[in-house]
Amino acid sequence: MRSTLPDEARRVSCEALQDTLVDLLGLSLIGKQAHWNIVGPRFRSIHLQLDEVVSAARSFADTVAERSAALGVPPDGRPETIAKAFTLPAPKEGWVRDSDAVQVMVESLQDAIGRLRERIDATEKADLVTQDLLISITAELEKQRWMFDAENVPREG
Repeated sequence: MRSTLPDEARRVSCEALQDTLVDLLGLSLIGKQAHWNIVGPRFRSIHLQLDEVVSAARSFADTVAERSAALGVPPDGRPETIAKAFTLPAPKEGWVRDSDAVQVMVESLQDAIGRLRERIDATEKADLVTQDLLISITAELEKQRWMFDAENVPREG
């Protein structure tokens, strides 16, 4: 497949897209693992909120993968690729307390957002279209992080 970008710009952009694909697919797995195993008094609300993150991550993963393909580089979402490259915090095995599920989502989203911001910087000169896509993803993940973070604010008094 040919690209509309020069080789170096394509390399930078597709590396950012591949790394983002790994993070997004990993986030969707983290969210589902917590979703299936959450327990506690806030079960229902957080259970549903986790599905929102999973849905957003899966949708963005598809968009990111298709952007890479459009630039002429095949995306790699194979399980072994994700398992090898994934480094975000994840829930422990077994039942997960509602407050722990919230905390792991805050930490995972925070780490993913930090890496996305680095990729935004990296793609500034290489490909503004890819950069714009990464900016949109970052905005949504920051919203999700804020919503989870608000769940664990201690009660006053």
